[in-house]
Amino acid sequence: MTINKTNENGKLTFALEGRLDASTAPVLQDALMPAFNETKEVVIDFKKLTHLYTDGLRTLLIAQKEADAKGVDMTVIHVSKSIMQILVMTNFVKILNIV
Repeated sequence: MTINKTNENGKLTFALEGRLDASTAPVLQDALMPAFNETKEVVIDFKKLTHLYTDGLRTLLIAQKEADAKGVDMTVIHVSKSIMQILVMTNFVKILNIV
């Protein structure tokens, strides 16, 4: 998985490309955690994310909890139909702010 981080007027966007799985979830977590101390708005762009596995879900849950604790707005955008089905089945649509 590739993570492209951009900063636009204090809004940090993490554009993910590839698979969010056991081998890549820790990389995303390491990238996201410091962001919650740097800004009040984090966007995770799923436009080029092809697969989402349980370790990726765990990372998103940890990130959302951290964002809530720090008062940071975390939003997930450009979710594909297949990944949205996973988020619905796991009830993550009630946890994450998905646009």
